[in-house]
Amino acid sequence: MTGRRGRTLLAVTVVALALVALGLTLWHRPDRPSAVTAAASSPSPTAEGPPVIVPGRPGEPAVTRPAQEVRDASTLRYNSLDVWFVRMMIPHHQQAVEMAALAPDRAADPRVRAVADRIQAAQQPEIGVLRAWLAARGLPAEVPGHDHGSMRGMQSPEAMRQLAAARGAEFDRLFVRMMTEHHEGAVTMATDLLKVGVDQAMQEFANSVATEQSVEIARMRELVAS
Repeated sequence: MTGRRGRTLLAVTVVALALVALGLTLWHRPDRPSAVTAAASSPSPTAEGPPVIVPGRPGEPAVTRPAQEVRDASTLRYNSLDVWFVRMMIPHHQQAVEMAALAPDRAADPRVRAVADRIQAAQQPEIGVLRAWLAARGLPAEVPGHDHGSMRGMQSPEAMRQLAAARGAEFDRLFVRMMTEHHEGAVTMATDLLKVGVDQAMQEFANSVATEQSVEIARMRELVAS
């Protein structure tokens, strides 16, 4: 019995050693990736880029979004008329802001100062929106050699000097007339874009400009009539 038990124990030991050897052989097969290799070859989570500043709608502040939430600008749909509108509206807004900035020290009618305050509060942030729209598409804001004075509603340098030199009721009269003309030009530019543009953000922007500045024109006409 003792000899038979010993032979059985020996056989089990031999089989166990054989299985261990086989396992080691399989573990070290050259075609089996090691733990390091497997980790290196496994797909890693997509790296997040830096946060992206997304322009808000007209009159609304810009917001910061994670990069993965923002579409690649190259996939955005726009045409040359969208780009032209944005490039022209930047200096157009800039002149309106410049005119409005003259009112606090020159206007006699507090309603004129209130109109000027609203124009500055609305159009200064919109300039940032327009610049961000171009930057997101890798487009420059400047149009070399273009005469911005030829745009609808733009006031001449001489008219701007007259406005800056005026005070009291004379300033109010000039401001209302010039800003009304300026707004009318912006409304025409925006309305034209609504017919030919394809960028959704600029369609919303142009619609907002046409609506809000038409309301402002009505307010200024009431000032003249009163």
